[in-house]
Amino acid sequence: MGVSFVVNSCSDSSKQTEDNVLVFWHFWSEPTQKQVLRELINRFESENNCKVITTELSWNDGKTKLLASFNSKTAPDVLELGSDWIAQFSSAGVLSEIPANQLAYALPYALKPSQWDGKYYAAPWVVDTRVMFCNLKAMKQANINEVPKSVEELVSASKAITETQSGVYGFGANGADAHRLYKKIVPFFWSNGGDIFDTKGTLVLNSPANITALEKYVELSRYGMIETQRHLDEMFVQGKLGFWISGSWLMKKISEGNPNLEYSVALIPGMGSSSMSFAGGEYIAINKSSKKQELAKKLLTFLTKDDNVISFCKSIPEAGFPASKTIASLNFESVPHKDVFAKQLSLAKMTPVHPNWLEIEAILENAVTSALLGEKSAALALSDAQREAETLVLVK
Repeated sequence: MGVSFVVNSCSDSSKQTEDNVLVFWHFWSEPTQKQVLRELINRFESENNCKVITTELSWNDGKTKLLASFNSKTAPDVLELGSDWIAQFSSAGVLSEIPANQLAYALPYALKPSQWDGKYYAAPWVVDTRVMFCNLKAMKQANINEVPKSVEELVSASKAITETQSGVYGFGANGADAHRLYKKIVPFFWSNGGDIFDTKGTLVLNSPANITALEKYVELSRYGMIETQRHLDEMFVQGKLGFWISGSWLMKKISEGNPNLEYSVALIPGMGSSSMSFAGGEYIAINKSSKKQELAKKLLTFLTKDDNVISFCKSIPEAGFPASKTIASLNFESVPHKDVFAKQLSLAKMTPVHPNWLEIEAILENAVTSALLGEKSAALALSDAQREAETLVLVK
């Protein structure tokens, strides 16, 4: 990936001065994903008599490469950003402002990450969420007849599976796993009435609601396996997990790796009876220093146009849903379990908009890991995290 990135940057640098050539960096790197995106871009090129040079990034180091490109003034004309990255770029003044009327199509909650100081700097493209995957065979063998609807029921069911079946773990608990662990713990915070910041913008990591929620997540891990998302995805595919919170990509892994697995998906059980999940999204932004602003705006508009996003999401199920108000009228019946994801998306939240969110996120993940490993109590772990993160919150 590193060599390919360097070669593309150097070989394309001379072409970037041409008026009809755009450089677009994105994260759709799998063969099917690249093909679907390329077909869309081919049509854009034909309609606009231009050339779009694409470079695929990975989620592991893509943000680092984007930051480096802006620092070295070699950033692409158009770029894809994750929802929790935008504030870091928009607050740095490196993205072009997008008029609010051009974003009228977007879901209101999907617009929040796009905004900085009352202006918008990224266009919502697709959104998605996580749900709970349920191993029906493991449930049956543990005499569990209904999918858990509360965390208390989930603890009980996970305990039953762990105690009745050799080699099968009740619950998959995401452990140390950068940029992934926090997506598993914040739904527990939210469904228990907790949050990262309160309505006044005050950091509340160590609130009583969050402490109770983390204690419950730790309890669940005692009846399961603590591992990375990738490893737990594979364990579920192999039938070795009872319950696991994951994304739509897992359905593809199951169909390819164990098509006979008996499973279903359900809303994530909440603390009490409410269900909450993490909502993430992909956004399109324009480099403020690009000399091809008008053509870049045309590509942004083209990629986020309803017809194109609907086609994109139907061709790539793991892409999620269009970040558009039209989502309610879409028909995804041909994709199994898509209706559950759509319902969960209506019961989901995005992470806070803060330029130092990624640093705060890392502090939170370290706190959760220390509680999972028994190094600290939930209360001590979150109190230490609160003190450490408060210094970052003061800088906005």
